[in-house]
Amino acid sequence: MNRAERVAELERRIADLRARLPRHSVPPAMLQELEDMEEELEQLIGESEEVESETGRP
Repeated sequence: MNRAERVAELERRIADLRARLPRHSVPPAMLQELEDMEEELEQLIGESEEVESETGRP
């Protein structure tokens, strides 16, 4: 799976998890999973931006 596919997958999974979060009494495991995915997504996006700035192309 390439970086773009992983980013798209993480974005889908984050949207799905957010849609399933209860309004009250959110289980800590769900919050941790969301945080982990968001951190991985930020890291992948940051790496993509670094590569683009170094090579001058996406």
